[in-house]
Amino acid sequence: MAKALIVYYSQSGNTKKMAAAVAEGIKKEGQEAVVKDAEKTKAAEFLGYQAIIIGSPTYYGTMAAPIKKLFDDSVEFHGQLEGKIGAAFASSANIGGGNETTVLDILNAMLIHGMIIQGDPHGDHYGAVSISSPDARATKQCSRMGERIARLMKRLA
Repeated sequence: MAKALIVYYSQSGNTKKMAAAVAEGIKKEGQEAVVKDAEKTKAAEFLGYQAIIIGSPTYYGTMAAPIKKLFDDSVEFHGQLEGKIGAAFASSANIGGGNETTVLDILNAMLIHGMIIQGDPHGDHYGAVSISSPDARATKQCSRMGERIARLMKRLA
């Protein structure tokens, strides 16, 4: 069974709730998901997973500092994440709060690592987003993301 690592940073608990919904989607498809707080995660842990899914609140249109630190630390493993699956999700305080720029910021770092990114033509295209606490729509998108990543994990295994 392939494993996915879901790393999040959350001060208010909103992004943490999203991470749990992503994990439920992965588990629904019969794959293993490990959910970890970014501040308790080391970049070296990325090496042990087939999929790495990162969630961040939106701070000035970009990822939170603990998430950025993980990517900065991952430079030591540049090239070793190639071929792993990557995905991102974000929360913000309001509808124009920068969710998509945050998701794209995370995906940019993953692409530089050579990771595989899967868009969603029918859901949140770049990655799941939430305005404040995840409502039913955002929770569904997070679970959908998890299910889609798990199916991709199976195909690539």
